[in-house]
Amino acid sequence: MIRTLLVTAAISIAATGVSAAQTIGFSQIGSESGWRAAETTLTRKEAEKRGIDLKFSDAQQRQENQISAIRSFIAQGVDAILLAPVVATGWDSVLEEAKEAEIPVVLLDRQVDSSDDLYLTAVGSDLVHEGEVAGQWLAENVGDQECRIVELQGTTGSSPAIDRAKGFRNAIEGKDNLEIVRSQTGDFTRTGGKEVMESFLQAENGGQDICALYAHNDDMAIGAIQAIKEAGLNPGEDIKIVSIDAVPDIFQAMAAGDANATVELTPNMAGPAFDALEAYMADGTMPEKFIQTESKLYTQSDDPQAEYEARKDLGY
Repeated sequence: MIRTLLVTAAISIAATGVSAAQTIGFSQIGSESGWRAAETTLTRKEAEKRGIDLKFSDAQQRQENQISAIRSFIAQGVDAILLAPVVATGWDSVLEEAKEAEIPVVLLDRQVDSSDDLYLTAVGSDLVHEGEVAGQWLAENVGDQECRIVELQGTTGSSPAIDRAKGFRNAIEGKDNLEIVRSQTGDFTRTGGKEVMESFLQAENGGQDICALYAHNDDMAIGAIQAIKEAGLNPGEDIKIVSIDAVPDIFQAMAAGDANATVELTPNMAGPAFDALEAYMADGTMPEKFIQTESKLYTQSDDPQAEYEARKDLGY
């Protein structure tokens, strides 16, 4: 009887520990894009739904702010840390500190150039594949036509910028009619996208010599669309536009004929992250080192207005 009571009590304590509100720190890059804002909103909603006390820190696109936030989370004794890293390098020391404190770290939507024993898992899409999908779409739609491409890259040194550039180049490799003639960072922002596109247009005969724009995210593409219109050209027609993220505003642009294609990056990285943490905290279950989310290509034939309506209230 005593043994039964002890076992029952132990099970009850374990169950309480799993279901009780956890305290989790979330170091977010910032709010450089609509997609990033949606990720933040959905992470907060997922935490609230699961009874998690989420400690949020906005790094404003600065790695030093993220490192300070992680050290603050460690000092507070949080149960776990979510990290969307602004760049890929320079994380070893602070991740070592989290590991020594026995606080699991989950990476969201971006990777780091650190040993994978310093974090529990990473949740994200295959960024190289995203770039390949974008490049394949452009190659198929251009065919044998000579096409001078300009590229709006993401934040220099970030894993999406590195991998989306690599994937796109993989897709157009060996196609001599496709050439990237200009490539510059727009820092994932609409303002940056507009400013850099303006310089591209000036350098390329007012845009007459540009066949297509590849943007590492939709926000830069939307900024570029404005620049193209102000230059007296028709985006989506005079200059084909393919980008990545699938935020609501790009679907509006597609519905208007101003953009041609986007590759989806789901902003709900927190759901799989919290699932992995729940299992790990419950009984030590180790997740895969990379949990891949689904990506999908959308074009003007996919009812972009309906896609906009489905996404507009998600926090973008």
